[in-house]
Amino acid sequence: MALQAGIVGLPNVGKSTLFNAVSNSAKAQASNYRFCTIDPNVGLVDVPDPRMNKLAELVQPNRIVPTQIEIVDIAGLVRGASKGEGLGNKFLGNIREVDAIIHVIRCFEDENILRDEGAINPISDKEIIDTELQLKDLESVEKKIQRTEKLAKSDQKLKAELEVLQECKAHLEKGKSIRELDLSKEDKAAIADLFLLTDKPVLYVANVDEASMHTGNRFSEMLKAAVKTEKAEVIVMCNNIEAQIAEMDSPDDKQLFMEEYKMTEPALDRLIHSAYKLLNLYTYFTAGVQEVRAWTIHEGWKAPQAAGVIHTDFEKGFIKAEVIAYEDFIKYGSEAACREVGKLRIEGKEYVVKDGDVMHFRFNV
Repeated sequence: MALQAGIVGLPNVGKSTLFNAVSNSAKAQASNYRFCTIDPNVGLVDVPDPRMNKLAELVQPNRIVPTQIEIVDIAGLVRGASKGEGLGNKFLGNIREVDAIIHVIRCFEDENILRDEGAINPISDKEIIDTELQLKDLESVEKKIQRTEKLAKSDQKLKAELEVLQECKAHLEKGKSIRELDLSKEDKAAIADLFLLTDKPVLYVANVDEASMHTGNRFSEMLKAAVKTEKAEVIVMCNNIEAQIAEMDSPDDKQLFMEEYKMTEPALDRLIHSAYKLLNLYTYFTAGVQEVRAWTIHEGWKAPQAAGVIHTDFEKGFIKAEVIAYEDFIKYGSEAACREVGKLRIEGKEYVVKDGDVMHFRFNV
């Protein structure tokens, strides 16, 4: 499905370190100078899901295949990016392509790490990014208003569209992001072609020092207070520690390391789950001797759409789906047992797939 979450932030806040930790297919260069990530690095990230292991224990498949999302490491933004400063246009073009934003904010002090903006201030850092994205969106909205105004005089549909655009313009001019405007589905159609940067969902990462990884600190608390009206989640984590865990090949070494730091799980697992949730994604499973596999779909998708994730022919020739709820599969131990007790359901084209469904599709070739 190629759903992407882009890691953004000012230079030297820990973006590439985080990317190195979450990616299992690519490594970005984490260095202490501006624009060390000139082109976006893309990594496929496994979505941790303990349900897969439980299914595998029952099915004993040849392999287990988790679902994935793409994480994109984007060049650091600087003040004035909306006007082309630094790598502004490149940054803004890259971020326009992602589905959600992981905004990394520095919440630790270290005199050895460069910071052009002076003393550590997570609120200021957040506002710099917000302002640049808002200014770029304002430019996009104003251009469309100019194109629409004349035509809207004789077209009621365009007149309604113009009203939405003007509402967005006024909102952006107040220094607010489009995602806070809470537009209806119909109103969002008026701006869909603009792919507005501030309409994307955001997850904040407070990158703290080792001493604050469990408790947070005054900087991370400042950030939480600043975003509480945005309905956005803030994850407190130490990117350096997470990168060290990710570099370890041995599960035993990882476990010992986490025990030393009193961690029950990598903070990255929370981050990936949160990013997955941020994109309104669900997981369904196929479970057989060949493999137990997780598949990603959007919340609200119907059975034929879900089948199409496996192969487009499955969607085109969809007949019906055999569905077992995950809890029932675990309770009764197998597909055959679920069938015997009536827990295997036959669903048609209108069935809305639920998170955790174990499915098998019937289709015509």
